[in-house]
Amino acid sequence: MNDESLVLRVAGRPVGRYLTRPELAPRLSPRPYLHPVTTLAGTAVTELSPADHLHHLGVGVAVPDVEGHNFWGGRTYVRDRGPTELDNHGTQRHAAFQLRDPDGFVEELRWIAAGAELLRERRTVAATELTDTAWALDFTFSLTNTTSGPLSIGSPATNGRSRAAYGGFFWRARKEAEPPVVFTADTEGEDAVHGARARWVALAGATWTLVFAGATDRTRRDPWFVRTTEYPGVGSSLAHEERLPVPAGETVVRRVVTVVADGRLDRGEAAALVRKAVSA
Repeated sequence: MNDESLVLRVAGRPVGRYLTRPELAPRLSPRPYLHPVTTLAGTAVTELSPADHLHHLGVGVAVPDVEGHNFWGGRTYVRDRGPTELDNHGTQRHAAFQLRDPDGFVEELRWIAAGAELLRERRTVAATELTDTAWALDFTFSLTNTTSGPLSIGSPATNGRSRAAYGGFFWRARKEAEPPVVFTADTEGEDAVHGARARWVALAGATWTLVFAGATDRTRRDPWFVRTTEYPGVGSSLAHEERLPVPAGETVVRRVVTVVADGRLDRGEAAALVRKAVSA
């Protein structure tokens, strides 16, 4: 694969770089990703292949278990064995752009493992200005089972590891000297927010805030996966307690809108920007 990238812009300013064909080791489950993503003032709010998790790749879609194939990267959690190094990694391959503009794109991808296509994805990404200090990243993905039989999506949680229901939309945030603060409209802290089905989740660093919101009823039913102490990251869990079945020919659709703001927002500011972003 060869690197191929495009730059997302808001009001003429670059706010994100999207790589469609990154050069990555198979163990990292190669896939397109957004990095760096920045605030309007230019502060980076993503990380790429940090030392703590080399397979964390900015912003994208990553799933640790699609019918036993790893599209997340790294080790696989095996029931009664724990994290295990397996030769089961898949690849998300860029197929084509259906639309490609400075403020967004529509992309077709193929999810391939063991030489066969399991899923076909349509990914729609749009960047929108909200204020002079905040913009929104609107990220929709549709996964269609293109095999002749049923598939299911799992997570370490569904395979026996508690509090580890990662898989789906995932944002690896910037690691700083102090962990970020995480809060919702009515609670705060990693222990309280992780696993919650909140309308939005805010992650606030020293000079930036990210506010994640499920933008459809179905997406809002997925619990949030949150980390702040070990590393800063937020995702929306496709398989929290049970595996997610995807029958042949059926499609799973999720939409997450993320506010990217300069400064540390309070609850009122976060909620107001989410309302504006989701209705934009």
